[in-house]
Amino acid sequence: MPRQRVGDIEIYYEVHGAGPRTLVMIRGLGSNLLSWYEQIDEHSRHYKCVVFDNRGAGRTDKPDAPYSIKQMAADTAGLMEALGIGRAALLGISMGGMIAQEFALHHQKKLSCLILGCTHFGGADVAQSPSEIVAAVMAGTNATPQQQKQQLQAVFCDDTIERRPEVVEKHNRIRAQYAIPPFAFARQIAAIGVFDASARLGQIHVPTMAITGREDRLVAPQNSKLIADRIPGAMLKELPGGHLFMAEYPEQFNRAVIDFIDA
Repeated sequence: MPRQRVGDIEIYYEVHGAGPRTLVMIRGLGSNLLSWYEQIDEHSRHYKCVVFDNRGAGRTDKPDAPYSIKQMAADTAGLMEALGIGRAALLGISMGGMIAQEFALHHQKKLSCLILGCTHFGGADVAQSPSEIVAAVMAGTNATPQQQKQQLQAVFCDDTIERRPEVVEKHNRIRAQYAIPPFAFARQIAAIGVFDASARLGQIHVPTMAITGREDRLVAPQNSKLIADRIPGAMLKELPGGHLFMAEYPEQFNRAVIDFIDA
């Protein structure tokens, strides 16, 4: 299994495809690289795709010490350097989008373009989501039966919940593999809580797309518009679906990503 020492941890990663251009993809809170199950095959037909498990998740090391979004951006940069990747397109989802923002602020020359999915920039100006939805997600495996229902609503749109149970079942089955331990989940949540790039986004000068699901109840879609407004020249793309719109409507999501990178 490919593991690479980066700073104080070993990162588990995989490389798929052999295209002339590189796409690095970063997942969100509690997720590991397996959660790209609707993206890897398609994107690897076009690019050399690098996916990995964030600090604390999957098969990457899980130190029981404070994490930060800046630290996880440094993990990403260190992995790219170790793999000899000088420049890449960067796609970050949710917490991965926060990591991608921090990466862009510190390693801009390593980017050909930036894609920020269903994420926010932190700080006081964030468009808030229903407090009960956020609390349910933060409860993790300690969720009550009511919160378990809200956890489902947090990540899927109503149409998926009501009419496409196979999408939910597939996600839950894959998500259960290499599940994040509660202490590491809490460390990632704490990192999100203090992240704030709101006043710095104007420093990003690479082609950027903010992309969101219109029915996202966990990270309000308005946050993608706020990001696009603050990054010079950024474009906004809205697709059907909830927070996991990349799993609910993968063909539309994948096409949007490929079209943007190729443009």
